[in-house]
Formats: sequence, C-alpha cells, structure tokens
Amino acid sequence: MSRAGAVRGWPFPGVVWGEYPEQTPQPGARRYQCCLGLRAVQRFADAAAAAGVISESALSARLMALPGLAEDADAWLLEATVLAASALAHTTGYAPHRQQLMAARVLLDDRLAEMATGEGKTAAIAIAAAVAALGRAPVHVVTANDYLAQRDAETLRPYFNRLQLSVGAVTQAMHAVQRRQAYRADVTYCTAKELAFDYLRDGLAHAADLSPLEQRARRLAGTEGLPPPVLRGLCVAILDEADTVLIDEARVPLVLAHAQGSPAESVFYREALAMARRLAADDDYQPCGDGRRFQLTGRGRQQLAAWPIANDSLLGHRAHREAAVELALVALHVLNRDHDYVVRDGKVVLIDETTGRAAQGRAWSAGLHQLVEWKEGVPASHRNSTVTEITLQRFFPRYLRLAGASGTLAESRDELRQVYGLDLVVIPPRFPSRVKMAPLRLLPDSSALWDAVALQARTLANEGRPVLIGTETVAHSEALSAVLARQGLPHEVLNARQDQQESQLIALAGRAGRITVATSMAGRGTDIRCDPQVLERGGLHVILCQVNASARIDRQFLGRAGRQGQPGSVQRMVSADALVLQRWWPRAWLQALALNGIPEIVPKITLMIAQRRESFTYRYHRARLSRVAESVERDLTFSRQVQHEKA
Repeated sequence: MSRAGAVRGWPFPGVVWGEYPEQTPQPGARRYQCCLGLRAVQRFADAAAAAGVISESALSARLMALPGLAEDADAWLLEATVLAASALAHTTGYAPHRQQLMAARVLLDDRLAEMATGEGKTAAIAIAAAVAALGRAPVHVVTANDYLAQRDAETLRPYFNRLQLSVGAVTQAMHAVQRRQAYRADVTYCTAKELAFDYLRDGLAHAADLSPLEQRARRLAGTEGLPPPVLRGLCVAILDEADTVLIDEARVPLVLAHAQGSPAESVFYREALAMARRLAADDDYQPCGDGRRFQLTGRGRQQLAAWPIANDSLLGHRAHREAAVELALVALHVLNRDHDYVVRDGKVVLIDETTGRAAQGRAWSAGLHQLVEWKEGVPASHRNSTVTEITLQRFFPRYLRLAGASGTLAESRDELRQVYGLDLVVIPPRFPSRVKMAPLRLLPDSSALWDAVALQARTLANEGRPVLIGTETVAHSEALSAVLARQGLPHEVLNARQDQQESQLIALAGRAGRITVATSMAGRGTDIRCDPQVLERGGLHVILCQVNASARIDRQFLGRAGRQGQPGSVQRMVSADALVLQRWWPRAWLQALALNGIPEIVPKITLMIAQRRESFTYRYHRARLSRVAESVERDLTFSRQVQHEKA
C-alpha cells in the first residue's frame, strides 16, 4: 500500500520534519490546542462504531483509498479509525467496544486516557498506534518492561500486518543492528529505558569538535566513519502504563556510562568497606537526611587513621577517604539483599522498586555498586564513569506527539499537566464495579501479618477461590511463602527471582483454589483470567500487604480483581513495621493502633497521611532532578558552543 500522502500533523522523517524529527522540551506547554471535549469524543466513538466491521474484501480496497482523504483531516481520521477497528475485529475475533474507541481518539489528540483495569487498554493503544502509522509517522509504543513489549508486539503482529503495517520490538539484549531494524518498523514496542539510551547513543555518534548542526548532519549522513542513528527521530510515542513511565520511573536519571577504574581504586574501595565494618553506630557515624545516608563523627574520622594512606593523590585525600567510607556504610546498612537487589548468577542485579522486576543493566554509580558486590562476595565489576545522561522528564517532551493510557492517572493529574503538558480524560467504564472491599487490617508486626494472611488464604482457597497476595519485597514474598509451606498450603511465588516464569504463573493464577504470592510484578500489564466456576464463587480475591509510596500504585494492584465488571474482592492487610509507615509515624503509635482494636477509620487515615507525605517527597525529588538535569544540559550546550567558537 502506498502511504505517500500523509496527513498533516503526523510527523515523519523527511524534508518537512527533518531526517531526525524532535523538538526542544518546553515543560508545562500544552501539547495540543484542538482537543475534543468528552462529548465530542463520545460522538466520534459512536460514529466509528456505527460504521460497523468492514468486510475483509472491502478493507483492502478502503486501505488503498485512504490517502485520498488526506486533505480532510477529520474524514481521514474517522476512516483510519474504522479501518483499524475492523482489522482488529478480523484478527482477534472481537470488535473494539465504545470505550476503546474513545480512548484511542483521546490518544490521537496527544492526551492521557484513564481506563478502568480490564477495559482493553492494549487494544485502544494498538488502534491509536495503527492510525498514526497509517499517517506515515513512526510510532513508539512504550511499555513497562521487556516482557510486555515482546508479548504485545508478537500478539498484535497479525493485526498490524493486516493493515499492511510492520511491527517490531526492542529489548535490552538486542545489539545495534537489531535495534535499528526494529525501529525501522511502522510501530515499535519498547521500554522507556531502551528508547532513552538509544537516543543518547545516537547523540554521541558524532565528532566532538563540530557544532550541533554539523554533528547531526554528519551523523545522519553516516559519513566520516560515523554509524547511522538507531532511531528515526522522536515522532510519536504512546505510553502504556503512562504513570509508571512518566511518574514512577522519572525519579531515576538514565546514565550512559563506560567502565572505568584501576586496580589501585579497587583495593581502595575494598579497604573502605572493611573500615566501615569496624565502625560503631552512633559513636563513629550517624544517619543524616532521610536516613539513607551517613556522616562520620569526630571519633569516626579518628578511626580512619588506622587505614593506610594510598600513594595516589586522590585516593589518599582525607575528604575522599571519608566519602568512600560513608558510601560503604550505605552499602552495608541501607541497601538490603532481596529488597533493593538480588544476587543472580554471581551478579548483583538491582530491583525496580515500583515494578518489583529485576532491572537488568542498571547499576549504582560512584563505586556504590562495587561496594555492594564486595559485600555479597561476588566478583566486582568495573566502576562506571558517566558519559552522558538524561531524565524521562527531559526526554519525552522531545517527542513531537506524545500520549498515554493507564488505569491509575487521576492522582497525578496536576504533575502530568505541569511537567509534560498532558491533559487527562477519564473514560467512563462499561460496567459498574462488583468488587467487594473488606476492612483494612493493621497487624503489629510482619510475623503476625503473615499468619493472618495465611489463615485468610486457606479459608478462601478451601472455598474454591483463587487468591493473589501482594508483598512489598522479594524477602517478604519468600517469608510469606515459608509460612504457607509450613502450613501445607500449595502456592506459587512470583518475584524478581522467578521473572522468567511470569507468563506461566499469571496464566494459572485465576484457577480455583490457587494461591499466588507476588511482588508489584503482578500489578502492571497482567490480566488474570478466572475460570467460570471461580466467578460463580465470588471471583479473584486480592490481599495487598504492600504500603506503597502512592495510593495510585495500591489501586493498580487491587485492580487485578473484578475486571470488566466481574465479581471479586480485595483487602488491605499491613503491618506496623512497614517502612513507609515508620518513616512518618512512631512505631509505638502504630503498634498501639494494631493491638487496641481501634476503629478502622483511624489506621486508614494514618495510612493515607503516610502515603501522601511519601508521594509529596517523591514529587519533590522528581522536580529537583528535573531542575538539575536542565541545568546540566544547558551548561553542556554552552560548553560545546564555546569549544566550537574557539575552534
């Protein structure tokens, strides 16, 4: 099919938009000025639904005729949506419903769509991506992890092919040639991290002494031995689980680094770790700030006199030695195995605190990662030195068209508008909720919590209902697993250690009497399908034992139950020793609430206040990180301009 006549507004590489389309970030600027109101969106969806499913024979003919409507943007958009919806019906066996068509229209307006869990967000995004690709724009569909990117690309391949569109997927394991080929597809599924790193690599593929314009021209031309770019620019991005990408992952800068270090430095940090082990809390060091950093006392600094001074001018400097020991204290007393990281195949692998998944390729900087490796007794890698970096708050505004969808966006509406210029539209659900909410239970400690959860799981499993239990960390999931095993309760565990078995475990989690213990991995992008007999008995029951930084993340996990108007039930069961609660409330107060039979409203308000304070803290860190990144970017740009003028 020829798509030479692209519709205005859909950017693509070429003369008009440039060979590598992107725009300068403008935080807070409204992205799209001609947005439809909710009623207009509903009328559009009704018109698309009224067109019905086009027959197979007519679909091909109307695809060929679509470029002829390019001069009338509204007619083209409606026709392209009808064609995309019809192709989905032919390849999957069911026609998209009204809410999916509404969400797709919102996404095509460069906005965010909140859809209730189970409403078919993946299909809505696929329709919007197909319409944009029919307009000739390269589309990046951004998912929460590699597993979802690969799954959705393979599942939807027949759909996109039916529209004569190609689809690709980018995962961490792929090399540059494979990535370049995947990005050449009309629609590419990938993660935010891989996208941003590929953008950074493209930016480094030039000679340092050229002006920015000359750098871009030489890189795009592939001359002077420079590799061609991997990406085709930043044209259109549609974010699946948009709040995870734009909010949760935005607290971590994406750093492109190369290995650096020397044998002398390796010995230096190993000795710093040994010295830190000998220091006594309170006497030699004290926590500072949020308790995740330490500062040596006068007595602690005196203890360093027993550490032989290195000959190297940097490694032997007093301030550097003290900083190294304070960093070693963080490795020893703040970063915990099976909470912040796991040890897999002789390597330290970080755990994403939001998704609960192993964050392959991610590492702590400034020698901290190597200190943790020595702490765990695994071979130490080389310390990384930063080459360039970017934050997602600075990266995604570079897209010419940006949109996203999720089931939990309302809580972050103001931040999303302020930082990314994205407005939110809440899509009304098809069916009223049938989920029953049990009262919140606050237990005095983790031991009491696991016993209470095991008792509840046994009761429900005996009734023939599946139970999904959400835990905060890998260590917690395994502690609960041990309790369930001692009580003879068959169960499965899904955490960062078993992430390769994710699809199989999720597929079985809705069967009668099944007990599944999971970290936050089961809270995003998972559709737990219940057997018919399970629905007759009340559906899936979710027990959430996590105290997340935001009620939005709680809502995402609890949303596994009662999808698409099905029956289900949920309950919060938390312990007084949960980290988020203890950061904002005295432990004695929390245990008093747990032991004295206080009415539910009091612990409920206590939990709500702790989460709001935690959310505010996280938002402050994101804003601070964005300001620092903007300052660094401005300084680097000025420095390069000065170097070019001198040359």
